[in-house]
Amino acid sequence: MKTGKTSSLTKIWIDSITGHKVEKIVNRSGSNRSFYFHNNPFLKSADGQDDLMVFSGDTPTGNQYFTVNLATKEVQQITNKKGNKRGEIVGSKTRKIFYMIKDSVFSTHIDTHKTEFIYKFNDDVIGSVTTLNADETLLAGALITKEEQEIFKKNPKKSSYFDKIYDAKLKRSLITINIKTKEFSSIYSENAWLNHIQFSPDHTDLLMYCHEGPWHKVDRIWNINIKTKDTTLIHKRTVHREIAGHEFFSPDGKTIWFDLQIPRSVTFYLAGKNLDSGEETRYALKRDEWSIHYNISPDQKSFAGDGGDPGQVARAKDGMWLYHFTPKGDSLVSEKLVNMKHHDYDLEPNVHFSPNGKQIIFRANFEGNSQIYAVDIAKASKIN
Repeated sequence: MKTGKTSSLTKIWIDSITGHKVEKIVNRSGSNRSFYFHNNPFLKSADGQDDLMVFSGDTPTGNQYFTVNLATKEVQQITNKKGNKRGEIVGSKTRKIFYMIKDSVFSTHIDTHKTEFIYKFNDDVIGSVTTLNADETLLAGALITKEEQEIFKKNPKKSSYFDKIYDAKLKRSLITINIKTKEFSSIYSENAWLNHIQFSPDHTDLLMYCHEGPWHKVDRIWNINIKTKDTTLIHKRTVHREIAGHEFFSPDGKTIWFDLQIPRSVTFYLAGKNLDSGEETRYALKRDEWSIHYNISPDQKSFAGDGGDPGQVARAKDGMWLYHFTPKGDSLVSEKLVNMKHHDYDLEPNVHFSPNGKQIIFRANFEGNSQIYAVDIAKASKIN
């Protein structure tokens, strides 16, 4: 079938152009959203037999978190507290999801559904948490000023607030919260838009953050050791209008991968900086293969991309595809997996490899609202 609303309603189909099987993997009423591309949504089932994926779904009491068993497709609701929840933070060791409602941080156990209060930010600050460290003892996030919050409120669309927040140069601070002791620490402050905060998956004290704003104006990607407070620039721009961004850690924490364009909208790479050797790897891509977000397979041998519409930075004429990429020399060889011509890229697909590496999971609005799908990397001859 041609991928779109009709195919989505059938729940399982083979994309008529790519030949890959696509499945709607969450079947519940309302809108359902998978996680942002660098937030890990996966953990094992309680018996260790299957893989679970955490996702967010609309309910009459606000969005709630759910799990879907990737083998059986069984859906279980995890949270029940009223109110809209922010944060996509899964602790696979503690088997908890961490999130915020208004100014307070909570955790809910994946299996027992027991909810615990963790921390409330003071009334005179505006705080958030976005990431969990490798041993699952610390949450990290940012404090922003009330002046910055007002800019967001008055300019809700990204196209309106993006330059305004960057130009304002207001103070932001990186913060941590100890989950057990509730200790709050401010670890670093700067008059800059500090964003995209991610803990290393293997180094408990290593935190990545970015200088957000127009990418061609910032040296964006940084690491900080939260104990020593030493900061390190990951990629230094070398030419006018060069950009690097949408950074993410490899599963082993040894490499930071990112979208690299030298200069912006002209030459396209997926680049990776090895944190031990300092060596930078660059894989070239064609314009139509550029993707808003990339991700890496569990075995770290291939990549996925979610494409983009003609209005994106690449100005691609035929870029509305989900891609699987395989390195060959200094380039990536692409295979189209899903035709995204009937998807509105205002909702970014945010690709994830499944834990077994056989599927790529994404969100799309073929039906008019957000739903969650998986496409097989191997081509299908028929639907079993």
